[in-house]
Amino acid sequence: MNPSGPSRSPLLAPIPTQSTFFIPSPSEHHMFHPHATLNIASRVTLQSAGVGLLISAVQNALEKHDQGALGIFTRTGGTIAFFAAMGFTFSFTQAAVSNARETDDALNGVAGGCAAGFLAGVRARSLPMAVGSCAALGAAIGTFSAAGNALTGTDRLSMPRPEREERRLQFFKQPKIKQDEATA
Repeated sequence: MNPSGPSRSPLLAPIPTQSTFFIPSPSEHHMFHPHATLNIASRVTLQSAGVGLLISAVQNALEKHDQGALGIFTRTGGTIAFFAAMGFTFSFTQAAVSNARETDDALNGVAGGCAAGFLAGVRARSLPMAVGSCAALGAAIGTFSAAGNALTGTDRLSMPRPEREERRLQFFKQPKIKQDEATA
């Protein structure tokens, strides 16, 4: 035995440093790094305004009017501003809550989704819709965050190929063995 502490055995596997669960392991040490709230919010605002521009262009193309291509901004331009406001509200709230709680988990996404959903309900001028959108978007984004920010749940590409193949084969039904083949 080492007087400064127990000796490390090379035969034991190292303790994982990060858990993949929603609730962090007590054995893992995580140092929180503050988020640049306005930097993140401005970047997401520009990205979501780009998505809003695309949606506005589709709306403009599907409607009959005499505005031409300028209708993207004059007739359906509110869509661009709405998407930008939703992106800003979500990302700002998520980063601010994360900084206030000094942790990165799914509850930050729940708060951001709730704020963005509430904004969607306010646009519809309905308090019940605002509360319902807050709950629905908060639950959806919180679930997505708790699942590891991936629709598949796990990062399959980081798994070794034989393990992926074994997992793929377990997904399908296995053919039943007939009594004749089992006794032969």
